Amino acid sequence: MRLGYDDAYFGAAVVQSVMLLYGLIAALTAVGVWQRYSQVSDVVSGEATAIASLWRDFGGYPSPHRDTMRDVLRGYTEQVIHQAWPQQRQGQIPREGVDWMDRLQTHLLAFEPATESLKILHAETLRAYDRLVQQRRQRLDSVQAALPTVLWYVLLPGAMGCIALCFLFHVEDARFQAILLAGLAVFLSMVLFVIIALDRPYLGEMGITADSYQLVYDHHMKK
Repeated sequence: MRLGYDDAYFGAAVVQSVMLLYGLIAALTAVGVWQRYSQVSDVVSGEATAIASLWRDFGGYPSPHRDTMRDVLRGYTEQVIHQAWPQQRQGQIPREGVDWMDRLQTHLLAFEPATESLKILHAETLRAYDRLVQQRRQRLDSVQAALPTVLWYVLLPGAMGCIALCFLFHVEDARFQAILLAGLAVFLSMVLFVIIALDRPYLGEMGITADSYQLVYDHHMKK
C-alpha cells in the first residue's frame, strides 16, 4: 500500500508511539520479573541459612535434646529437598513441612534451660526458629507468584501488533525491510523469553533449585 507524504508521516508517528509504549511496558515487566526472581532466590538462601544457624545452635544443648532436635531439623531439610521442591517445580504448594515445624517447636518449647548460658542460647535459638518460620512462609507464598493474566493480553498481542504495523509501510528494498523486521522480531522474542523464563521462579530450566539446602545438608547433617 502506497501512502502520501502526510499519511506516511502520520503513520510513522503512530507506529513510533505504539512501539515506544510497548517497549516501555515490556522493559518494566522484564525488570519487575527479574526483581521478583532475585527476591525469591534471597528467600530460599535465607531459609537455608536459618537452617544452618539452628543446627549450630542445637549443638549447644545437652543430650538427648540436642540429638532429638537435630534429627527433626535434618528430617525437615530432607523433606524440603526431596519432597517439597519437586512439588514447587510443578506449581504446587507443599504442606508436609508443617508437621516438621510443629514437631520442632514442641521440642523447643518443652526445653527448660537450667543455667544462664543455656537461657541465652535458648533465646537465640527461638529467634532463629522464628526467622526460619518467616523464610519458609515467604517461600511458600512465592510458589504460585506470576504475572497477572491481563498483562499477557498486552505483551503477546502487542508484540505481534508491532510487527504487523511495520507491513503497512512500503519499502523499495524488500531485503532491507525483511532484515529490519527480522531484527525487530528477534529482539521482541528475546524480551518475551526472559519474561516467560523468569515469571515462575521455580519452574523451567532457569527455576531456582534446592542447592542451598543441599549444601547445608552435605556440610552439617549428612551422616
